[in-house]
Amino acid sequence: MSPPPRPAPDRPIPGGTRHRPGTGPVVKPKDWKATVKRLWSYFGKERALLTFIFGMVIVDSIVMLSAPYLIGVSIDSMSAGQGHVNFGQTQIALLALLVSYVSDGALTFAQGWMMAGVSQRMVRRLRGSLFAKVQKLPLRFFDTRPHGELMSRLSNDIDNVSTTVAQALVQVMTGSVAIVGAIIMMLVLSPVLTLASLITVPAVLLLTRMIARQTGPLFKEQQVQLGKLNAQVEETISGIHIVKAFNREDKVIEEFEAVNEQLRRVGLQAQIRSGLLMPIMNVISNVGFTAIAIVGGWLAVKSWITIGVIASFLSYSRQFVRPLNDLANTFNMLQSGLAGAERVFEILDEQEEPADKPYAVELQDPIGHVAFEGVHFGYRPDVPILRDISFDAPAGSSTALVGPTGAGKTTIVNLLTRFYDATAGSIMIDGREIRDYTMDSLRKCFGIVLQDTYLFSGTIKDNIRYGKPDATDEEIRDSAAMANADVFIRRLPNGYDTMLSENGGNLSQGQRQLLAIARVILSKPSILILDEATSSIDTRTELHIQDALLNIMKGRTTFIIAHRLNTIREADRIMVIDHGEIVEHGSHDELIRREGVYYRMFMNQFRNLEGAAGY
Repeated sequence: MSPPPRPAPDRPIPGGTRHRPGTGPVVKPKDWKATVKRLWSYFGKERALLTFIFGMVIVDSIVMLSAPYLIGVSIDSMSAGQGHVNFGQTQIALLALLVSYVSDGALTFAQGWMMAGVSQRMVRRLRGSLFAKVQKLPLRFFDTRPHGELMSRLSNDIDNVSTTVAQALVQVMTGSVAIVGAIIMMLVLSPVLTLASLITVPAVLLLTRMIARQTGPLFKEQQVQLGKLNAQVEETISGIHIVKAFNREDKVIEEFEAVNEQLRRVGLQAQIRSGLLMPIMNVISNVGFTAIAIVGGWLAVKSWITIGVIASFLSYSRQFVRPLNDLANTFNMLQSGLAGAERVFEILDEQEEPADKPYAVELQDPIGHVAFEGVHFGYRPDVPILRDISFDAPAGSSTALVGPTGAGKTTIVNLLTRFYDATAGSIMIDGREIRDYTMDSLRKCFGIVLQDTYLFSGTIKDNIRYGKPDATDEEIRDSAAMANADVFIRRLPNGYDTMLSENGGNLSQGQRQLLAIARVILSKPSILILDEATSSIDTRTELHIQDALLNIMKGRTTFIIAHRLNTIREADRIMVIDHGEIVEHGSHDELIRREGVYYRMFMNQFRNLEGAAGY
């Protein structure tokens, strides 16, 4: 299956692109046995505790299996002879019955309490594995999937697994032991009555199998639709300003209702079909009770069994049928939990970022000499983006990348930072191929300011410190001052301790950009990447920040992606990228004298500015 097409080949910005939910194919359910086996591996050291809990279940089942027998003994002790009641035997039986019920309550509570701890610890490990996996996935994964759908797997699907482990697992253990114990006791009391009660078992097994085949895919589809709904909500809330600006509220509601209706339809089908199980099971169990009553009455008339045996047998039969009903009742939970686990494992099975080579070395004290040699790349094998890109950027130099949207400018930067790997050619830093460096040390040498900056929930101080966790408060203030952000920060009510909402929603776009630049200044990178770093800042603020950028660019290799050509006039080299190739390169003055592609681009912008000023 080929990957979905990219909306803009040149702009796979870290963090992912938003995609409309509901466009992905529905994955067929996998083998549930394999899913259960993988879930079992996450129990780890809890397996010993599970064994102990299972032992408690066995003891509890033995205790409860004694109750029907004691009831039968009590009944028979009241009819031991003509009008004679054996009060001693009755009292002993009733006292033992009371002890068994109290013991059952205590053991059941202990099982539930311990199982809750086991399930939460197991799910914590699973959730931790999934979140850690997300951090190791390449940007290609996030660029082609809705973020809300991924969030659904981290929350809803994990919750389903937690509920299944905490409740359904105990039900399965208890029910299995109870069924086996009840059959043994029934055989001891009366093999004939046991055969009469087991006539309903084939019907139960057939019914469960039929419903499982129908509801399994439905519960998997329900989880898929829930993920699409979360993606729709996340996308709408993230872009609420655009929704309101274009007056699209009604259209958004219409789209949400369509996804919501599909979820309702699938959920309804799953619940109705699985809900048929319990009523039919009750009918089957009542048929079994009727058979026991008829056969038991006939055996009692023949004096082959006593009334107490019939009473005990009815209780054992109920203990045999009740676990079957309980298992049927947890059937929905099991289906939903396994479907959620499958979706979690799908993410865990995704290919991670390339691992460091065995001989990879640390990139220590980089000077920032960058060289591309014959680099080719395409986000899809059949759609090349870069063709034979070769250039040399000496340490401390500044290189500007210009060209039309989709030409490949940001792709060059993504390859340099190893957000993606080139399909052919080599990229070198300080004379060594970047794939020969460890990923951690390679990424540390870069400082990146994107066009669409991102701030995390927390204080301003924490956001600036993000790239250097051990930075002092003084270093933070100095970095903010260099980025011309210190002035507006001090005007805030709590200064550097001001709490930011998600993505800094309580700041202006220009202020968020200034904080992002301060964050890069603090990390002191060897290679600086400015991807339209000043595009969201007003002209006055841009003039203030240019000096700060020039200061931090000194002695650092800098790559500048810009559409406003007047901002890159001082770059040591300007490369014009078009259709994935370098069509021109040189300094600003050299390219103007050639009167080629760059000259025409610059003059068009200059005339537009003159026209705007004249207007």
